Amino acid sequence: MTQPFSGAADGTSVTHAVVVHVVVTDEPPVPLPAELRYDRTDPYAVCLSLGGTPTGTVDWVFARSLLSEGLNRPVGVGDVLVIPPHHCHRHSVRIVVRSAAGAALLDIAASAVTAFLAQSAIVVPPGTEGVHIDLDRVVAELMAGSE
Repeated sequence: MTQPFSGAADGTSVTHAVVVHVVVTDEPPVPLPAELRYDRTDPYAVCLSLGGTPTGTVDWVFARSLLSEGLNRPVGVGDVLVIPPHHCHRHSVRIVVRSAAGAALLDIAASAVTAFLAQSAIVVPPGTEGVHIDLDRVVAELMAGSE
């Protein structure tokens, strides 16, 4: 189940509510509310926010290109892996997230991921991300830490 997109009034971000299914060995998948988010101020990244409960959320930030490429072939190394739909899970993109606390296997409807990426491409077309980086802000943030 997904909900409609929402975004900033100025067209600089996209938020898409989705249901992520957490795959647990020898158990039925557990549905969990989540959001996919994209913002022009961080043009190379997407955020997968898990939870949305009173106890809080867990955010995973990774490359938009990783999510996009993961629709067609397995990609990623380290903390985030994206696996495209295949015969075992025909209609979902599988995302593996890892941390020091452990790992989780998440399934998200491939149609929701595709729609989210299409909306993010309207905000910032792939290949033009560098045009949207505020270098003055980045330098100011880097310099603020050196004082």
